[in-house]
Amino acid sequence: MSDSNSQNTPNQTPNPGAASVMPTAEALAAAAAAMGTDTQTQQASAPQDPLTDAQAELANVKAQNATLADQYLRAQADVQNARRRADEEISKARKFAVEGFADSLLPVLDSLEAGLAIQNVTPEQLREGAEATLRQLKSALERNKVIEINPAAGTKFDPHHHQAISVVPAEQEANTVVTVLQKGFLIADRVLRPALVTVTAPK
Repeated sequence: MSDSNSQNTPNQTPNPGAASVMPTAEALAAAAAAMGTDTQTQQASAPQDPLTDAQAELANVKAQNATLADQYLRAQADVQNARRRADEEISKARKFAVEGFADSLLPVLDSLEAGLAIQNVTPEQLREGAEATLRQLKSALERNKVIEINPAAGTKFDPHHHQAISVVPAEQEANTVVTVLQKGFLIADRVLRPALVTVTAPK
């Protein structure tokens, strides 16, 4: 009998592992809090609305465009001011280009008037006065870069500086200057007037 009773009686010995498997209320609350924190973290790290990003980018582009437009207008104004100043300087240069040259010629004018004011002038005095005035005139021309072209006899004919009036036979190399009929002049390395010359005929 004892054996059958012992076999039919259920095992009342508690399982020590079963208690640890069953979750407690505190464990459930902690798990729920952890899940809530993870959900908030995911929501915080989620990307913003594409429309908001596009609007922000559009506002940034508009601001940059306004800055560039302002810089362009300022640059245009600077260019126009510089062009206006340059035009004014060119106009002044053209208007007063002969100012220095005229100033150099005033002493020549004074000398001529002073010479003509002398009464009973002798031929020698007249010649001396004319020579002095001529020196003043040449000096004024040279200061203003007006240089005479007066080639010596035998100089090679230069069509850029000389103008041949006639061809004459002469005992010198062909195509060279024989005589100068009228001096020429340069102004700042530019021919103001070519020298009129005669040249030797080719042999």
